[in-house]
Amino acid sequence: MRPFAPVEGLLAAVSGGADSMALLVLLSDWAHRQDVPMIAATVDHGLRPESRAEAGTVAATCGRLGVEHMVLDWTGAKPETRIEEQARTARYGLLTDLARRRGMSHLATGHTMDDQAETVLLRLAAGSGLTGLAAMRDEVPRSGIRHVRPFLNVPKNRLVATLEAGGFDWHEDPSNCDVRFARARLRQSRAVLEREGLSAGRLAVLARRVARAENALAWAAEEAWARCAALGQGRIELDRAALLELPEEIALRLLVRALDEAGGGAAIRLARAEALFEAVLGALRARRSLARTLAGCAVRVGSGPVRIERAPPRSRRVPQG
Repeated sequence: MRPFAPVEGLLAAVSGGADSMALLVLLSDWAHRQDVPMIAATVDHGLRPESRAEAGTVAATCGRLGVEHMVLDWTGAKPETRIEEQARTARYGLLTDLARRRGMSHLATGHTMDDQAETVLLRLAAGSGLTGLAAMRDEVPRSGIRHVRPFLNVPKNRLVATLEAGGFDWHEDPSNCDVRFARARLRQSRAVLEREGLSAGRLAVLARRVARAENALAWAAEEAWARCAALGQGRIELDRAALLELPEEIALRLLVRALDEAGGGAAIRLARAEALFEAVLGALRARRSLARTLAGCAVRVGSGPVRIERAPPRSRRVPQG
């Protein structure tokens, strides 16, 4: 936990699996020695009948360790599609809300090197850029709470060995083997991937190297934004000469940021942003006009700066009777 200091209070997210139970065991020891307030929370998604009993196992271990435990229920109707994604969103919402209410500065989760490797492969399969291939970071802000992942460079088998040595129980989530989910399919392919050199360790190293490059590019883009972007009345203007002179990766990031800020944070697929960027560059180089829309924004290339502003709402055509 040293890289994440100072810690004023710690909330550990504990599902009951090996990773999170090891997190509970090791962090409780650290928190007691450092005199840091700590609580543990289990999110019951209500998706499996055995989830309540699993939360009870976590509660029993917390009692053994002298850690306060809470169960957070995900209530309401459950989605029929994108279950993992929406469950994750709900889980972090419940956890960060609890952390704020209890004055905890940090939320810790038990993501491991194995999880990081799977994330790299999933992002690669999805066609992610450098930002996505940097995968999970060891610390990210989340709704005013510092979300930390202290095990991101630790293989899962070491955590399992820790639990076995201490005589602690854990359970395996059956969804980890459910081939309907991409992560489960990747786990089944692990032996093949490792024979080809794509071990969890090497993929985690790749993520760290990409993250280092991503940090440098983000810094350069921030510097370029300060020089090249101007805020007009309800619009953002990007200097046309700068877009042509800057490295394309930096210029692309300026355009994406302008779209994000002008459009109010609408999701933008990288492939679509790249297609728009190529069209803008082509228009600038040919000195011709261009008008496009993307992510709720209108992008215009003329004789002056490139203008990005929120697109007007589409009017519905009323059929003539």
